[in-house]
Amino acid sequence: MRGPDAPTRKTIETVWRIEAARLIGGLVRFVRSVDRAEDLAQEALLSALERWPETGIPDNPGAWLMTTAKNRAIDDGRRIAMMDAKHREIEYGAASSTSLDLEALDELVKDDVLRLILIACHPILSRDARVALTLRLIAGLSTTEIARAFLTEEATVAQRIVRAKRTLTEAKLPFEIPAGEELRARVPPTLEVIYLVFNEGYAATTGDNWLRPDLCDEAMRLGRMLVGLVPDDAECHGLLALMELQASRTGARTGPSGEPVLLNDQDRAKWDRLLITRGLASLHRAEALHHPLGPYTVQAAIAACHALAARPEDTDWMRVVALYDALVELTGSPVVELNRAVAVSMAYGPAEGLSLVEELSHEPALRGYHLLPAVRGDLLLKLGRSGEAKLEFQRAAVMATNPRERNLLLLRAANCTHDTGSPN
Repeated sequence: MRGPDAPTRKTIETVWRIEAARLIGGLVRFVRSVDRAEDLAQEALLSALERWPETGIPDNPGAWLMTTAKNRAIDDGRRIAMMDAKHREIEYGAASSTSLDLEALDELVKDDVLRLILIACHPILSRDARVALTLRLIAGLSTTEIARAFLTEEATVAQRIVRAKRTLTEAKLPFEIPAGEELRARVPPTLEVIYLVFNEGYAATTGDNWLRPDLCDEAMRLGRMLVGLVPDDAECHGLLALMELQASRTGARTGPSGEPVLLNDQDRAKWDRLLITRGLASLHRAEALHHPLGPYTVQAAIAACHALAARPEDTDWMRVVALYDALVELTGSPVVELNRAVAVSMAYGPAEGLSLVEELSHEPALRGYHLLPAVRGDLLLKLGRSGEAKLEFQRAAVMATNPRERNLLLLRAANCTHDTGSPN
């Protein structure tokens, strides 16, 4: 059988990227196994690759994939029931769903991605396992991409994913959204993985594009649903505010050819005012619910400083530094300290910022983190030390895993001159 032509294959890949998480989430509820759900989703994708080139893309491709996967599960259930009487209940339960209304099915699965995240955030799993499994199932990242993002061996990531799926299956957990205190206990890890999905969309680890707006949109959708589940949780509102304020810049973050545009070079007229308004409203709700503020709300307050500045020079950098001081206290994160160094450089000058970056240069957690030499290069360039800046940009480019970002760093290196005159 002849495979799909390039345009059809690209369309199918786009559909898969959009629908995969919802598909797997719906199947988990149906077959009660994360591992089997992923297998069924992949089998449905293979069917699409075989059939859609001949029949055309269906009007509701997500529902088509779900129907195909569920029918395969039903067939498997029937075969199992015929071989083993103990599984007749599976056959009965599956057979009752053989007549599927595509529109009703599409409505049914809208919350399945959030359900899947809440399942993956069960305390039975370690933090590393939750992160790996969620990025695999929700963001659709390969084990290679996850390993690169977290500076971990690919084999280690693969083992975490396999063990996580096995653990969830063997524990025979209820594949439903928890309630009460159990739900509240899962909120912090759920916020973390939703933000990881957003970040992968905001600055993709790998791939041809620097941005993946579909992931940002999905993360915000999940954030809004989580706010609906726990409306009195300040950090739920804080994370939603942070994502909305950051996503407001999407239209200005890339140039005509998809190249990254840095914050201070962006055309702020292209920022989405509706998202800024929504983000500021979410931030106000978070601030009204809890003091002192949590880390997501503090980050949202930092993003608000940028959103409220009509020009880069209008930014209240003193307030940004103060907020980063609080965030460092809350998180102890070296990455946050690096971001604070950038803010200090804007508020008090590049020499002050560079001094802080030098202190972070031996931090183990930042070894291999491309933004450390990138920030150092930027500060050296502002101080007129162009030759050193060029080397730092080149070093950052070697570490970068996204080709768009790598090209930007190489361009910045090429634009450095070896004179040590006034800062550029």
